[in-house]
Amino acid sequence: MSDIDQSKMPLLEHLIELRNRLLWCFAALAVAFGICFYFAQPIYGWLVQPLKNVGQNKLIYTDIFEAFFVQVKVGLFAAMMLSFPVFATQIWRFVAPGLYRNEKKAFLPFLLMTPLLFALGAALAYYGAMPVALKFLLGFQGDVGGITQEALPGVGNYLSFSTKFIFGFGVAFQLPVLLMLLERAGIV
Repeated sequence: MSDIDQSKMPLLEHLIELRNRLLWCFAALAVAFGICFYFAQPIYGWLVQPLKNVGQNKLIYTDIFEAFFVQVKVGLFAAMMLSFPVFATQIWRFVAPGLYRNEKKAFLPFLLMTPLLFALGAALAYYGAMPVALKFLLGFQGDVGGITQEALPGVGNYLSFSTKFIFGFGVAFQLPVLLMLLERAGIV
């Protein structure tokens, strides 16, 4: 019992600490969103490079607010990526006092590997898989029964495709961390 930090608190104090940790997370997200929203257009310009590299030089929007909401979504997506270290730190500071010293030492490598593996998965998605997928998917353009079939991706549609692709690969690269945690817990 002496391994656990000497910070015994009643339930109300735990809830107050949780609220403070969540406020730090939301504040970090708000600041990151403000910065990322300012740079949303260049960030989206970077996101559309795989589409441009496969020869698609036009994105359309058909809803009046679609282009604006794409900027907001880009800012929010980038802000969540940028503020993740603050989220992870706040979660760790909330949970760590309740862990034994050996549990802290066992969990810390996983906490450090999570963002690294996510970034590797996202990079593989962006630089490797997305160009191949886009080349395949845009290969359906052409004549179909005497009618021309042309791809005109919408700005919102492409943002949804690219963020799901990047996020999906990032999460998939978390599988080694999950399997190792399950193995240490004796489940696998």
